[in-house]
Amino acid sequence: MRNNSTSFWAFALALPILAFVLPKVGLNEYYFYVAYVVLQYVVLATAWNILGGYAGYVNFGTGAFFGLGAYTALVAMKAFGAPLFVQIAAAAIVGALLGIGAGLLTLRLKGIFFSIATIAAAIVIETFILNWRFVGGASGMQVIRPEVPLGFETYTRLLFFVMTILTVVAIIVARYIEKSWVGRGLHALRDAESAAECSGVPTLRLKLLACALSGALMAAAGAPFPLYTSFIEPHSTFSLNYSVMALSMAVVGGMSRWWGPVLGAILIASTQQLAASASPELHLLVVGLLMVIFVIVAPDGLVGLIQWARKMVGSGRKEVKLARGSERA
Repeated sequence: MRNNSTSFWAFALALPILAFVLPKVGLNEYYFYVAYVVLQYVVLATAWNILGGYAGYVNFGTGAFFGLGAYTALVAMKAFGAPLFVQIAAAAIVGALLGIGAGLLTLRLKGIFFSIATIAAAIVIETFILNWRFVGGASGMQVIRPEVPLGFETYTRLLFFVMTILTVVAIIVARYIEKSWVGRGLHALRDAESAAECSGVPTLRLKLLACALSGALMAAAGAPFPLYTSFIEPHSTFSLNYSVMALSMAVVGGMSRWWGPVLGAILIASTQQLAASASPELHLLVVGLLMVIFVIVAPDGLVGLIQWARKMVGSGRKEVKLARGSERA
C-alpha cells in the first residue's frame, strides 16, 4: 500500500513538471491541441464519477457546469481583467455553489427523475446566458487573449500545462474520496440508501459534498475554454455532448475505482480525435459502439477487465508453484 502511494505521488508530481517542459522542446502544436482535449475529458469524467459512480446518481448536467465555468471565466476576464488562475478559482467556487444549490433541489429525487432534473438545470442556465448581452447572448463573443504568460509561446501550450494541473488535482480529489470515509459512505448510500441512513451515515451531507466537489471540478475544466477557442457561444458550450461523453468514459473505464474514468477518457477522447479527423460524425458512432460493447461484454469496464486479468495471472502462478511443490515431494 505504501509503495502504491509513493508511486502515485511521484507520478502526480512528475506530470506537471513534464507538462511544463514538453511545450519548450519544439513539438508540433497539434499534439498539444489534442492532449488538451483528452485531459479536459479526464477531468470531466473523473468529476462525473464522484457523484455518478461513487454515489450512483446519474448526472446529465455536465454541460451546465462546464458552460457555467467557461462563462464565469469570461465575466471575470471581461469585467475585472482577472488572470487565468483567478478565472479558474472563480469558476470552481461558482460550480461548487451551483452543485450545492442543485443538490438541495434535486437530490431527494432518484433514478430517471434525478437525471431529468439535471437536464432541466442545464437548459435553465443556457437560456439565461442566451439572453445576457454582456457575454454576447445567442450570437456569442470573440475573446481577445492577453499576452501569453510564463514564457510559453502560444496559448495552446500554456493551456495544456494548466489542464494537466487540473487533471492532477481532479485525480487526487477522486482518489482521496475513494479511499476515505467519504467514499465508503457514498458507496453505502449507492448500494442501499435507506440502510445507510439507518446505520447513521449522513447521506444528505455526503451527497451535497459530492455535488459540490463534482461541480467545482467540472466548472474548473470549463474555465480555460474561452481562451482555448478564442470564441464562445452558448449552444456548443452547454452542449449535451459533454454529459454523454463524461458518462460514456466513466462506464467504459469502470466506475468502481478512481483510475477507471481516467482510462476511459484517454481511450474514448483519443479515439474521438482520430475519428473526427476522418469524419465529424464518425466519433459519435465509435463512442456508441464502445458503450454497447462494454455494457454487454465488460459491465465493470476496463477496471473489471484489468482486475480479471490480474486474478488469472495470480491463479496461474499459484498453480505453477503447486505443481513444482508436488514434483519436489
